[in-house]
Amino acid sequence: MAKILVIDDNIDICQLLERFLTKKGYTITTTISGKVGLDLIKSNFYDLIFCDFKLRDMDGREILEKVRKHSPDTQVAIITGYADVKIAVEVIKNGAFDYVTKPLFPDEILNLIERALAKTAEKTDDKVSAKSNNQSSGEKSTAGKTNYLKGSGKESKRMYKEIDLVAPTQISVIIYGESGAGKENIARMIHDQSDRVGKPFVAIDCGAMTKELAGSELWGHEKGAFTGAYSDKMGQFELANGGTIFLDEISNLSYEIQIGLLRLVQERKLKRIGGTKDQSIDVRILVASNEDLRKSVQDGKFREDLYFRFNEFSITVPPLRERTGDIEAFAAYFLELSNEELGKNVFGFEDQVMDVFLEYYWPGNLREMRNVIRRATLLTDGNRMMLSALPPELVYARKFNFAESNDSIEDKSLRKTTVNLKDAAAQAEVEVLRKVLEEVKYNRTKAAKKLGIDRKTLFNKMKQYEI
Repeated sequence: MAKILVIDDNIDICQLLERFLTKKGYTITTTISGKVGLDLIKSNFYDLIFCDFKLRDMDGREILEKVRKHSPDTQVAIITGYADVKIAVEVIKNGAFDYVTKPLFPDEILNLIERALAKTAEKTDDKVSAKSNNQSSGEKSTAGKTNYLKGSGKESKRMYKEIDLVAPTQISVIIYGESGAGKENIARMIHDQSDRVGKPFVAIDCGAMTKELAGSELWGHEKGAFTGAYSDKMGQFELANGGTIFLDEISNLSYEIQIGLLRLVQERKLKRIGGTKDQSIDVRILVASNEDLRKSVQDGKFREDLYFRFNEFSITVPPLRERTGDIEAFAAYFLELSNEELGKNVFGFEDQVMDVFLEYYWPGNLREMRNVIRRATLLTDGNRMMLSALPPELVYARKFNFAESNDSIEDKSLRKTTVNLKDAAAQAEVEVLRKVLEEVKYNRTKAAKKLGIDRKTLFNKMKQYEI
């Protein structure tokens, strides 16, 4: 359950957000004092903080600076009633995730929360920082300020070689990979190894944007452009100007938005919704998809001309199950993260646990591994993680066998040779999904919370398994 802190000296806004977001399933804490807010930040972890830019006892800049120091994984959204573009640019450059202007609108708030939580998940699960003296488990990136734990297996080395080749150029890149495999992490590596390092890097989850808000989020809008547009708003492309923009799950964009994106790519200019003037944009575009965009073109879901604009170079992020040589290093890092977050002292894994990790199919890739290890760390009482702390679906996937029947010995032998771990993992996952959905009477919000995943992931899995 995501934890959100609201810091605003307008008590009505605090109460409004608390009532509204609590109904949406979030854990909300509110305060009208910046100082109290800072105390809460020091003693608790929040996934997202809404902070008024101008509080009675301090301003949003101070809050943002302290959050960057004490809780760098927390996203911060600044609330302002001034609709001042300069303020927006300043807070974004200083590390804020986004800003919203008063009055607040439910759809805009929910959209921002979804994007912020998606970004937090990617940052926590896919971005893997290397320790200065941990060269044995990987290599350090030497570009930029960010270091990554980079796998040393054959598939990983191939991918990093491609990154090193394309990063210094201005070529557009399509990054292919399954959900949770670390596509944003790769995009950040490309940015950090380019001449745009130090400039903005803006990541957008196209799957989290509603069709109605996508244009406003990407291009921005002018005051009065549509109902509810009470102030000017910068789009994400403006915020990324001079740097890199990463469009994840690009195939989810509507056909109308694709047309606007094609114009921007061709002319390097954009026009805000409701605006009359074109603005020149200098931004490198990296896109990602978990499905083959060529098929999306064939199916009529993605514009062919836009595809060819983006397809100057492509990188495929191998799924975790194909990076078995890197699994122990990733698991050790996620264990370290979990210990820090939960205040635990779990120093390693029992051999059986690592056997499961190496044999499991990991349909959710690095994101799933991060969540599995965090949960297991919480459940571990001793110094080493034991098999009993793992979620049932992992253990079931390893032990799964077809039910005994009256089939002939020849049939059973054939089954033993054709069943693979992917089938077992999928079957176990389907059983767990159905059980939980039945328990909550197919309430997706409750089911997602109980499973420890977001609604989008749950929806995709239900669609995948035709549940």
